[in-house]
Amino acid sequence: MLQNPVHLRLAKLESWQHMTFMACLCERMFPNYWAFCQQTEFADPALYRRILDLVWERLTVKDAKINFDSQLDKLEAAIPDGDAFEVYGVYPAIDACVALSEALHAMLSGETLEHAIEVSRTSITTVAMLEMTQAGREMSDEELRENPAVIDEWDMQWVIFRLLADCEERDIELIKGLRLDLREAGISNIGINYSAIRRENVTSGPN
Repeated sequence: MLQNPVHLRLAKLESWQHMTFMACLCERMFPNYWAFCQQTEFADPALYRRILDLVWERLTVKDAKINFDSQLDKLEAAIPDGDAFEVYGVYPAIDACVALSEALHAMLSGETLEHAIEVSRTSITTVAMLEMTQAGREMSDEELRENPAVIDEWDMQWVIFRLLADCEERDIELIKGLRLDLREAGISNIGINYSAIRRENVTSGPN
């Protein structure tokens, strides 16, 4: 699938920057999982939200004690089977889970670069697959590179990368700001608008 110079540039970043990059992309994929669960009643989408919030917590709270092995087990149990559903939304939902799983594996192993690249690839694949599905045909990498939705996704990844690359040391306020901005925007990488749903459910969802 599509490659991008951002993958090479990620090598210049530190682990906390890789983790923040992954958390940002997972934040943008979360509405895809939420929408699928709302449509199919497959699982409680708040589980994904809670696990991702723990990733953010580790990034912003000094010495936060979190059992990511346990969180990974919970997430794996909540990944839908693509063969069990006829709705297209199952595929972006699976991608969202794969991306968050990569972030959790990075937390557990401490090897963050390759996981960050995989999250980037997963997010752009979600976009590319939807574009090809809507077009009803396969597209070459050259066509995809010129596709507006794919361009928008790469642009967003570059925005996040540049904000992180400009930091000479761990910046808690930047991390919190990225999280807030992405949550408030409420738009997924394939254009699913979650903001209205979030306003209705964030205070009344399961604990």
